[in-house]
Amino acid sequence: MSRLEITVLLPAKNEEIAIGSTVERILSLYPGAEVIVVDDGSTDNTGSIAEESGALVIRHPYSKGNGSAIKTGLRAATKDLVVCMDADGQHRPEDIGALLNKMSEGYDMVVGARDHEGQAGLHRCLANGFYNRFASWMVGHKIGDLTSGFRAVRRRKFLEFISLLPNKFSYPTTITMSFFRAGYSVAYVPITVLQRAEGSKSHINLWKDGLRFLLIIFKVGTLFSPLKLFIPISFSYLILGIGYYVYTFSVDHRLSSISVFLWSTSVTVFLIGLVSEQITQLLYKDR
Repeated sequence: MSRLEITVLLPAKNEEIAIGSTVERILSLYPGAEVIVVDDGSTDNTGSIAEESGALVIRHPYSKGNGSAIKTGLRAATKDLVVCMDADGQHRPEDIGALLNKMSEGYDMVVGARDHEGQAGLHRCLANGFYNRFASWMVGHKIGDLTSGFRAVRRRKFLEFISLLPNKFSYPTTITMSFFRAGYSVAYVPITVLQRAEGSKSHINLWKDGLRFLLIIFKVGTLFSPLKLFIPISFSYLILGIGYYVYTFSVDHRLSSISVFLWSTSVTVFLIGLVSEQITQLLYKDR
């Protein structure tokens, strides 16, 4: 495994406590690996410590977000096989091997899936469970961990969707759903998540970033599988129109204009979804 040509990409912001040991452990396991640390506007010694530990460091002059750091690292990577992982000490470099072993079976992306013990609190575990189920319905495949940042992926296929990736923390959501919708092979392997290094803190805001995750699911779902969203909405208007018609007919023996409006809205929403579905096919005409 140590001879594999891989790039290990670590976005980092104020992670001077854990970054050095993380880089050293990666290089001890994979001496020939290209380790890229994207210093996302840190105000501590993250960049210099990463350099001293043997990583190639790319510095953002100010903080642009986790997703932006990933995009910067992907553009700079020289290997086709890229492993993305956190720099805060939670992801074990020893688990890289499990991802690479699965990749050797012909997968385009392998994601490290956390169990409930690896989630940062019950509230986040419940939220991630909801995101996983909702996104699984959107793409028609079981998604084991939608928000995990620990994954191995083929760089050239990752780059196909780089313009879609947000600059903040929801890049795993976007790339996971994009790969499934594009028909690429995605697998999940269980990983062990450690406690965050003492003194290191999460940069994710549960409510603000949780809402962003949900909006990203809708955005990517609308982009890649619009009928999954438009048909339920259209059907809801149809049922409401029928229900209101039954009510007005039983009370006043008449057809209400509201029922007509609901039915016409149902048809309009369905047609918009149908046209959107045809447009999405153009995204894949060269793939």
